Amino acid sequence: MKIGLFGMPLHPSTRPLSESYDANTERIILADELGYDEVFIGEHHSCTTEPIASPLIFLASLIHRTKNIKLGTGVVALPNHHPATIAAHVAQFDHMAKGRFIFGIGPGGLASDMELFEVLDADVRNARMAESIDIILKIWATDPPYKFDTSQYSFAIEQTVIPELSVGSIPKPFQLPHPPIASTAMSPFSGSVKTAVERGWAPMSANFCPPAVIASHWKKYLEGCESVGKEPTGDDWKAARNIVIAPTDSEAHDRVLDPKGPNYFYFDYLWRVLKAADYTAVMKEDASVPDDQFTVESLMESMVIYGSPDTVTEKLKVLREETGPFGTLLMAMMDGSHGFEEHERETMKLLAEDVAPQIG
Repeated sequence: MKIGLFGMPLHPSTRPLSESYDANTERIILADELGYDEVFIGEHHSCTTEPIASPLIFLASLIHRTKNIKLGTGVVALPNHHPATIAAHVAQFDHMAKGRFIFGIGPGGLASDMELFEVLDADVRNARMAESIDIILKIWATDPPYKFDTSQYSFAIEQTVIPELSVGSIPKPFQLPHPPIASTAMSPFSGSVKTAVERGWAPMSANFCPPAVIASHWKKYLEGCESVGKEPTGDDWKAARNIVIAPTDSEAHDRVLDPKGPNYFYFDYLWRVLKAADYTAVMKEDASVPDDQFTVESLMESMVIYGSPDTVTEKLKVLREETGPFGTLLMAMMDGSHGFEEHERETMKLLAEDVAPQIG
C-alpha cells in the first residue's frame, strides 16, 4: 500500500495566511523526506478557512523543494474555470514539474464557490464538469484550429492561427497523452467512481466519508471494472483518512478528542458546513439517521483512525477488508495550531516507518 497526503487544507480563519501556507509547505517537504508517494492540495476561492485558491500556484513553490513526491491538485474544480485556461495552466505545470504531477479534478464542494461562479445548480455544475474535461483532453490531443460548441462552452481559435509561428497553439503537457487524472468521490455509491475507472482515471474517496460510504465506492469501482473488462485490483484507488498515531492508544485517544485539537476543529467545521448545504449524508453510516443524533465526538469515532502504531496497523487492515483494497492511503492534513504540529509530524513519521510497511 502506498501512502500520501490530502489537504483541503483547513486552518482557523484567525491564523495568518502566510503562516498557514508555510505550515503546509513544511509538512509536504517532510512527507517527501519520509518517502510519501504523493500529495493532493485542494482549491477554494471564497473561504479563508480553506485558504488555497490555486493549488497549482502553491504546488509550484514545492517543485524545487521536494525530490520525489508527486504533486497533485485535490482538486481543480473544473466548473469554476474556462477549460482552455486549465489546459494551458496544467500543461505548463506538468513541464515545470517534469511530469511529477497528478491532475486531480472534481466539481467542487464549497457552496460559496458554487454561488460565486454561478454553478449552484447541480445539473449545470455536472454538465460543466463533464464537458470541461472532454474539452481539455481534446485540446491536448489536437492542434489548431480549435472549435468547441457544447451546452456550456463555446469558443474557438480559427481566424488567428499562424502555424509556422505556433500562434494559436495551446501547449500540450509534459506527460503524453496527458498527466494521470484522479477524481474525487464523497457521496454514497458515487457514480464518479465508476466513471473514473471506465476512463482510466484514479478514483479518490474523501476522508470525511465513514467506512460504509467507502465500501459503496468499492462497489462502484467493481461496476466500472466490469464494464471495461478490467481486473479489479484496487491499485489505482485512493482513500483519504484522518489518522492520529501516538506511542500509546490512550495518548492517541486524548489527542483526537481534545476540543482544541485539529480533528475536533475539522469535524466540527465540516459538519456545520455540510448541514448548511443539506449534504450531511456523506458523513453518515446511515443516511436516514437525523442530524441531531450526531456529535463531533461520534463523527470522529466513525472516521478517525487512531491509536498506537500496532493498533492503527490493525485498524487499517480491517478497514481494507471491510471497504475494499484501496492501493493508496492519503493521510488528511490537519492544522497544527495549539501545539499540535509536532503531533501531526509524529503521526506522519510513524505512518511511514512503522505502519505502512506492515500493510501489503
